[in-house]
Amino acid sequence: MPLFNLSTNRKNMKNFIIAGLLFCFSISFAQLSVRNDSYVFVKDQILFVNDDVNIEEATAKIYLRDESQLIQGTGITGNSGEGQLSVYQEGNTNQWSYNYWCSPIGNNSSANGNEDGRVELLKDATNIASAGDPLGLTSWEDPIFTQGFNGTASPLTISDRWLWTYQTSNVYAGWVYVGSDGAIAPGLGFTMKGSGTGVTGNTAYDFRGKPNNGTINNNVSENLNTLVGNPYPSAMDSAAFIHDPENAGAIKATLFYWEQYGGIPSHALQDYIGGYSAFTIDPSGAIISNAPAVFSKYDEQDNVLPLPPGPTTGSKRAQRYIPIGQGFMVEGSVGTSGIVKAKNAHRVFEKESGSESAFFRNSDADTDEPVGIQFQENGLSIVPLDYKRFRINVEFTVNESKYVRQMLLNFNDNATMSHDRGLELHRSSNLNSDAYFMQEDEIFSGLAYPFSEELAIPLVVDIEQNQPLRFRIFDIQNFDESQGIYMHDLESDIYVNLRNQDYDLNIEPGNYTDRFEIVFRSEAILDVDAYDISSLIINQNNGIHQLSVLNPKNLDITAIEVYDISGKRLVNGTYDAVLTHYELSTTNLSDGVYIVNVKSKTNAIKSQKVIIKN
Repeated sequence: MPLFNLSTNRKNMKNFIIAGLLFCFSISFAQLSVRNDSYVFVKDQILFVNDDVNIEEATAKIYLRDESQLIQGTGITGNSGEGQLSVYQEGNTNQWSYNYWCSPIGNNSSANGNEDGRVELLKDATNIASAGDPLGLTSWEDPIFTQGFNGTASPLTISDRWLWTYQTSNVYAGWVYVGSDGAIAPGLGFTMKGSGTGVTGNTAYDFRGKPNNGTINNNVSENLNTLVGNPYPSAMDSAAFIHDPENAGAIKATLFYWEQYGGIPSHALQDYIGGYSAFTIDPSGAIISNAPAVFSKYDEQDNVLPLPPGPTTGSKRAQRYIPIGQGFMVEGSVGTSGIVKAKNAHRVFEKESGSESAFFRNSDADTDEPVGIQFQENGLSIVPLDYKRFRINVEFTVNESKYVRQMLLNFNDNATMSHDRGLELHRSSNLNSDAYFMQEDEIFSGLAYPFSEELAIPLVVDIEQNQPLRFRIFDIQNFDESQGIYMHDLESDIYVNLRNQDYDLNIEPGNYTDRFEIVFRSEAILDVDAYDISSLIINQNNGIHQLSVLNPKNLDITAIEVYDISGKRLVNGTYDAVLTHYELSTTNLSDGVYIVNVKSKTNAIKSQKVIIKN
């Protein structure tokens, strides 16, 4: 017998409303049954039901509005009924770009338990206000599905060409077409393109069906990707999901969120520009580690294609709480062929208007004042005082197109020299020219260590063609100002303190596994040169065809080198005496961009680009 039964046989209570204006607290039931043509309307609140929800007749409804959410407890009966729960979510892509989704509802029938979803269960939530029903209680429309390429916002038209799932694969051929009426297992994610012709476009969707509940399983395989997501009509805590003991044995601790640049009006695969943002979080939920997507283009054989002019790095970021409907990729752990599980224990009531939950959207989305994890103005999280952190931006220039691979290093006394789940970012894939860390034969975008000045952290660089390369750091947290952070180039035995300057060089093609390392002291650490090399002034005077280097602190300069864009050294001036002013003729050099390296006796170096015009 349900604790609370709403039915038309109650004379004066046909409809039951839970509204933020009426109540400032949540309500809780052991079971909830909605009968006949009654409805439950929840506004800006949490609706908690410990066991099952029965929306029995097709005319019965539960409406979650204004960020309301349904959370269920430990009951094992399973939801049932031919009625519908209705909850809104907003996509944020245009008609040429994908969002990754996971349905919070499935087919509604009298059977107990979760059922497969279908994209056709989505309804049009865009025009309800103009229909005089801003709450969407009586006016809703089925979307139009088209075989054409483009969707539209009004009336809502969805192209079913772009409705796919991705199950245990790592190649483009792993995508499985489902269309508008294909069955999608609970918890499995799917892709869908948006509507509208702007660079970005927001479309409100109304998910209507039987609410998913309880433990939801999806298969994963070793080193293969599966598109899953949040399968509930409530937010989900990524820390609880990642560090659930059953998931810890099944999947790696990094979630991958797809971001696609919508500025190219094309559906051709070779025109897509996108990539995966990486996210993980420590068990306490206090440390977020993430890296933005590096945009790239692919053909159907997964080959990387040259990027046209435009953005090459993503701007979106995930937060701790996974919102309703959000899909993401997971990767099976090494040595496993198992099951990833979403559970009621992972569910939380967290609004998207807060700072720690947002459908994977642009970094400038409006947020309230942060609660819990604190954030900097640039949107990056602030680590606790017992942690240290910095990020490394490695800038590549390929075919005149620049892109940045962002990597990060976390330091804490409890970290280990092996894998630290929740503090380290796995890598989903590499580009032909790329940078990464290696640990236990796996590729990472971020690692964690117990801090020591004796650490030497190898950074692997792959280079496809001759190009300039730049290393720079930022987001330096909780390091003493006097603590150096050095890029050690073992090939030339150069130490560059990245806190004082970037390290620029030209580099030839190759797989550099043991050339670059991050260290925290150099052989020259006690020499003034290690700190004062930035005082050098490098200038190209094209009027007199002369390169000059001013040395105001009388550093012991040993060499001035000039490299062309291919990495070929064209000038190599060497010096035995300390001078305040060095000059080299550039008359014999062709017009173009060059890199000047000035080296000191202690192997400290200053690099700078110059433009020569003769």
